[in-house]
Amino acid sequence: MPGPRSPRRRATIHDVAAEAGISRGTVSRVLNNEPYVSHQAREAVEAAVAKVGYVRNAAARNLVTQRSRAIALIVHEPHSVVLDDPNIGNILIGTNAVLSQADHQLVTLMIDSQRDSDRVVEYLRGGFVDGAIILSARTGDPISQAVAELGLAASFVGHPSDAPDIPFIGIDNQAAAEAIVRRLVSTGRSRVGMLASGLDRDSGEDRLAGFRAALGDLYDPHLVVRNPFYSYSAGVDGMTELLERDPRVDGVFAASDAVAAGALDVLHRRGISVPGDLGIVGFDDSSWALRCTPPLSTVRQPAEELGRRAARQVLDQLGGTDETHTALLLPTEIMWRESA
Repeated sequence: MPGPRSPRRRATIHDVAAEAGISRGTVSRVLNNEPYVSHQAREAVEAAVAKVGYVRNAAARNLVTQRSRAIALIVHEPHSVVLDDPNIGNILIGTNAVLSQADHQLVTLMIDSQRDSDRVVEYLRGGFVDGAIILSARTGDPISQAVAELGLAASFVGHPSDAPDIPFIGIDNQAAAEAIVRRLVSTGRSRVGMLASGLDRDSGEDRLAGFRAALGDLYDPHLVVRNPFYSYSAGVDGMTELLERDPRVDGVFAASDAVAAGALDVLHRRGISVPGDLGIVGFDDSSWALRCTPPLSTVRQPAEELGRRAARQVLDQLGGTDETHTALLLPTEIMWRESA
């Protein structure tokens, strides 16, 4: 049985100099793109680099600059939710676009357990990243506290009520939820329930607050079903329980499009007409919304732009030109479709 494979020897600047037949100092000037190097020498070095397979040692460079040129995107969600949530994917796309343009590497760290949380805290302390973007942070989150203690450049997407004084980018979840629930009620619904998720973070709390504000005297706490996650399965379980609590329910606000999609499948299986017998609205305007039957009325939030703005906040802090707002809310829009 073969033993472990030895790592391939890394080509050095000395190998490049020997292959090119010129001094190490000239090679260094070419690699650092410095002036006063002849065209012939530059060509010789570039050919030698390609032949010997030389790659600049980023670790050594980082020791000198004290920078990793890497930014962490920290996602507090179960792995299944991360893979199934288009919003997270769009935030990641927006973040990576800005970091790539600035020649920074995006490092994605997922937290699904206390063990994950402890591991990530130690990783951050190790100096492997220059900054962090924190997504879906919970109340009492140790990652947020560690980021603050380390003085890392950072940005929240969303903002827990007990979060340290770190810049954040988000939307007005309460106002958006209130607006779409008011519109749902205006279609004649009188027994309106909510499939509430993420109540351990600001988005979930604020969407529930908006729901209550929109209903006023119509609000019935018995018609609020809670689940920790913004997931399809939360919608299946929540809709099943809501119908058991009150079969007369004629309107539903789902805390996300994924939750609404799960709820719609339960309604279809039970022969409940949407929107004839029951109107349902979601939140996000993710790809779930148009995959639903009928297409889902929902709140559009600019997920990709949230990622872009968060990345810019971190880069501005690193560059010492932090002119971005420390608290910035982006606009949302109601997308009214056939589900309500």
